[in-house]
Amino acid sequence: MSHYQHDTAIVDDGAQIGEGSRVWHFAHVCGGAVIGAGVSLGQNVFVGNKVTIGDRCKIQNNVSVYDNVHLAEGVFCGPSMVFTNVYNPRALIERKDEYRDTRIGRGATLGANCTIVCGVRIGDHAFVAAGAVITQDVPDFALMVGVPGRQIGWMSAYGEQLDLPLTGDADTTCPHTGATYHLRNGTLSMTEAA
Repeated sequence: MSHYQHDTAIVDDGAQIGEGSRVWHFAHVCGGAVIGAGVSLGQNVFVGNKVTIGDRCKIQNNVSVYDNVHLAEGVFCGPSMVFTNVYNPRALIERKDEYRDTRIGRGATLGANCTIVCGVRIGDHAFVAAGAVITQDVPDFALMVGVPGRQIGWMSAYGEQLDLPLTGDADTTCPHTGATYHLRNGTLSMTEAA
């Protein structure tokens, strides 16, 4: 196999795990999961059957990635953060046919102990602070905090808060990468340095 798997990890037959990925202590990957290259699954991580995880994602300890959760390339899932897949669960009512898709954009960060309620899209390079609860879609590059989650700023692809207002038109440059960020009508876009 082209990935590392700790002796205590369980990877069910059929699971696809990319080159150079690491599956650590007591993790469980179900047979339908598709995991990219260079991914790290920390201790006690669970990955469901109907899950896709892009290249170079880092999923820290005690995270369960349930069915219908899809992570793009380079997503960071902090320790003990939570995904859901049923909006109104009841133990006595079967709702497996009601799973909602949750999509996490490229390079997004989901901080420790945050909760992502199913059915939302987290934008590329968005940053969800530790302990936040996200119940609605999050724009690209947005910095989200609190319960319920609310946007308080913008983050660069490098992972630093940008000096920009929440709305209006403005531009700034990342001092680390030279990328330029353009805020127009509440939407942020990036032009990479030449």
